[in-house]
Amino acid sequence: MLLRPSEGAAPVSRLPFRQGVRLAVDAGSVRIGVARSDPGGVLATPLTVLAAGPGSRGALARLVAGEGAVEVIVGLPTSLSGREGTAAATARELAADLAGRLAPVPVRLVDERFTTTEAHGALRRGGKDARARRQVVDAAAAAVLLQAALDAERATGRPPGQLVCAGTSAGNGATG
Repeated sequence: MLLRPSEGAAPVSRLPFRQGVRLAVDAGSVRIGVARSDPGGVLATPLTVLAAGPGSRGALARLVAGEGAVEVIVGLPTSLSGREGTAAATARELAADLAGRLAPVPVRLVDERFTTTEAHGALRRGGKDARARRQVVDAAAAAVLLQAALDAERATGRPPGQLVCAGTSAGNGATG
């Protein structure tokens, strides 16, 4: 929703918005989905799916460098109540590792609740059966996450989520 200048806020089109390609990561225990934005930060699209495991973090860092990303968004899986479990701890660890590998490229943690559900729904509506969805849903979920982050920044003028500092557990990063 656009706010009218008379309501005390600048129109969305006048809020600051950082330009450049951003990547989003949806990390699972088996696969890691990656999505990419266009340089203007308008549209997020699925990019690839990597196998999780040894070497995946180095592969992600190489992918970020190869795409010339100005920022990386890592999905933070939480429960509906906002509690964090094992998957969230793994995402925080991945984000901290990437922050160290990618500095000075910022890495941010962003709530990813419902992204996989939304991605499954979109793929199902697009005619993909369960088997076909399994191979691409992680990249589609990363695209849902990235689009939400882009939209949030465009609406508020502030980067979304929590900035992850290199060398930390990502639990004490500054919020954006």
